[in-house]
Amino acid sequence: MRIVIAPNAFKGSLTAGVAAHCIAKGLKKSKLSCTLQLIPIADGGDGTARLISKKLSATSVNILVHDPLGKKIEASYGWVSKSKTAIIELADASGLRLLNHVKLNPLKSNTRGTGELIKSALNKSSKKILLGIGGSATVDGATGLLNELGVKFLDNHGNEIKELPKGLSALSHVDVSSLDRRLKDCEIILLCDVNNKLLGQNGAAAIFGPQKGADEKEVALLERGLDQLNKIVKKDLGVEMDSLRYGGSAGGVAAGMAAFTNAIIVNGISYYLDIVGFEKELKNTDLLITAEGKLDTQTLAGKGPYGVAKKALQHQIPVILLAGQVPATAGKDLRRYFNVILPIGSAPVSIEEAIKNTAADLERTAMELGKLLALKK
Repeated sequence: MRIVIAPNAFKGSLTAGVAAHCIAKGLKKSKLSCTLQLIPIADGGDGTARLISKKLSATSVNILVHDPLGKKIEASYGWVSKSKTAIIELADASGLRLLNHVKLNPLKSNTRGTGELIKSALNKSSKKILLGIGGSATVDGATGLLNELGVKFLDNHGNEIKELPKGLSALSHVDVSSLDRRLKDCEIILLCDVNNKLLGQNGAAAIFGPQKGADEKEVALLERGLDQLNKIVKKDLGVEMDSLRYGGSAGGVAAGMAAFTNAIIVNGISYYLDIVGFEKELKNTDLLITAEGKLDTQTLAGKGPYGVAKKALQHQIPVILLAGQVPATAGKDLRRYFNVILPIGSAPVSIEEAIKNTAADLERTAMELGKLLALKK
């Protein structure tokens, strides 16, 4: 039996690579007669840049940037000298994981640090930037990073709005006269892991604001700011940010980047699978095992497991999904892509304890799965 193991990262616990090794270790313990191909996956979220950098043999560039709340930190990005390609992960400079030990403040959290990473790449004469935008701590519509790249956000008195995104509801004009001209000669590809639009009940503020610490009142303020940004950008630049699929990704970073630069928005997992030649690896494969921390409706909105399951389905390869959390009843949409869905937990525990036990739980579940598969022999 040839098995392809293609897990996503388990947020806050395991990288995709470590998750793949845990599954492989469990299968080997089961004594199942099989050959294993490990292909850790990424969909634009945490870990995407590292996996792509490894695949493209990129070197690491380290610089000082500002985190979402303005603290100086060291962040890095991948650099492929031959093609002058920068591989940047928004979460490394503007990610929610950077604020684990402080009080979240989504009205003041912004993407300035990601702008600093992009500027560093431009300073190296970058011709292409791959930007994975999952895992952000922000709902700023990319205004923080765009400000770092030269865009001025002005109120009706012509004063520059300094508090982003908090001050966006007072936005009256966007001044792009100082926008870094080097962006015109650089291909920018945004890898997104969700397909939400910018505004509304399924938009950046409503869906992702609470995940980043926003209460009901703050969600309303963030929505108002993004709505005003959308109106002014349409007036000044002729671009309807809210019409863009994936535009709500990373708190509106996708919509903001697409409106002000030549950035192309793509489905992160599809782009990643093309880079690693995933479809070729499915040849003569009998089973695909994928995994992620939480299985829910967002999984089918562009997450990694959905991407690999969709490819497997095209080749009539059965798919087993292992997850830390699964719905009590999996609907027909999930069942269309995943033949078997297995939770890896063994007992009711807190989220913190579950995260701590992820590696052991994943290995144990894979071992039991292997024993079950061996019964068919």
